[in-house]
Amino acid sequence: MKQQAAAVRKNQIIPLEITGMTAEGNGVGHFCGLAVFVPQTAVGDRLDARVVKVQKSYAYGIIEKLHTPSPERIAVDCADFRKCGGCVFRHIRYEAECRIKQQIVSDAFQRLGHITPRQILPILGAESPDRYRNKAQYPCGADPETGRLRFGLFAARSHRLIPVAECVLQPRVFGEIVRFCEAALADSKVITPYDEESGTGVMRHLYLRRGYHSGEIMVCFVTAACTGAAESALRALGTALMRAFPDIRSVMLNVNPKRTNVILGEETRCLCGSETVGDTLCGIPLRLSPQSFYQVNTAQAERLYAEAKRLGDPKPDELLLDLYCGAGAIGLSMADAAGKVLGVEVVPQAVENARENAERAGIGNAEFFCGDAGEIAAKFAAEGRRPDLIVLDPPRKGCDAVTLDACVQMAPQRIVMISCNPATAARDAAYLCGRGYTADTLRAVDMFPRTAHTECVVLLTNRAIES
Repeated sequence: MKQQAAAVRKNQIIPLEITGMTAEGNGVGHFCGLAVFVPQTAVGDRLDARVVKVQKSYAYGIIEKLHTPSPERIAVDCADFRKCGGCVFRHIRYEAECRIKQQIVSDAFQRLGHITPRQILPILGAESPDRYRNKAQYPCGADPETGRLRFGLFAARSHRLIPVAECVLQPRVFGEIVRFCEAALADSKVITPYDEESGTGVMRHLYLRRGYHSGEIMVCFVTAACTGAAESALRALGTALMRAFPDIRSVMLNVNPKRTNVILGEETRCLCGSETVGDTLCGIPLRLSPQSFYQVNTAQAERLYAEAKRLGDPKPDELLLDLYCGAGAIGLSMADAAGKVLGVEVVPQAVENARENAERAGIGNAEFFCGDAGEIAAKFAAEGRRPDLIVLDPPRKGCDAVTLDACVQMAPQRIVMISCNPATAARDAAYLCGRGYTADTLRAVDMFPRTAHTECVVLLTNRAIES
């Protein structure tokens, strides 16, 4: 291995043929037995790559010259694609992207989890890979030339701000709101851009949320601190925004004074309009606060939740436990088929939203609990509660052992796991398979077209009940 690495040096230009793709969206080629990862390439590309980093068993490169482009390549329709860290597949056909993501999910389960599900269904690709996001969080910074406040997106693997005039993944109105806010705050002496290094300044992020079906928009200003003068200035801007954009129904202020990468702080208050915006998901009317978890691609979320419901197959005499339930969308979408739904979520505002959503939809067989999923699941298990179906929708880090052990102790007939991280989903599914469950059905769902992320849903069945 040392000889392989020694044969490749930084800044060396090497010939490569791209033969595979990584889960991060990088193309993979081989030179002198060494794997070389090159972003913005496609399977079938023949190119010269400049080596930018060498490790013991692999190297990273960038395109120096593309000799023979892959037949999967298409013209890039975004001026910021090569600078922004959002899209990684904008340069290839969407059908090719779906094939790559299908393989990523299958490989995660078979190679990382050492699980071969009974059936792996074709990926559910999006009807449209553009303009699908219902939420955007734009970091704030100072323009390096003028010093004026700017919003944008971070470059890949950095906190270097890239001003983005128009993101093809966002609704067009988001770009219009960003430009309106920049113009209004450009010369403000009160609302200054936050500086991560010094911890000084006011404005950290501009957070936008839009109901996919309702069209209602929430604007949330995220600040490091907010004096009376700053709050007055933002309230005046909120009033102006609501006049200029009739679909804006809520203007919120969130204060996050901590030196952290976490976007939202604990303090939120309403500046103008309502404290929430409305939407419908799977026919369920929802109210959403800034803290509410809500899938960013509503159209694909409806397909994902419908697939989870189909796989879980809840019945009128059954108890369904929905862990990491957010604003309750998954459990509420299944409540018409289940006997009783219990939802668990750690974010208090989301639990409040879930209860309100159930009441608004006239759903009387759903109950929601605020707390850590693992702790409450363990409490339910100790109380002898026996759900027939458990739905898990954890964050990217997956479930902890406490949660999974509690699920095993409750011994449901079926567990449906939804995950935005196939690697942790495979890990958690393997844990459950080692404790009496079988991976029955796996399906990838492309919730985040053009990015490196993909969602998956897996049905696990209890072997004791099967036998």
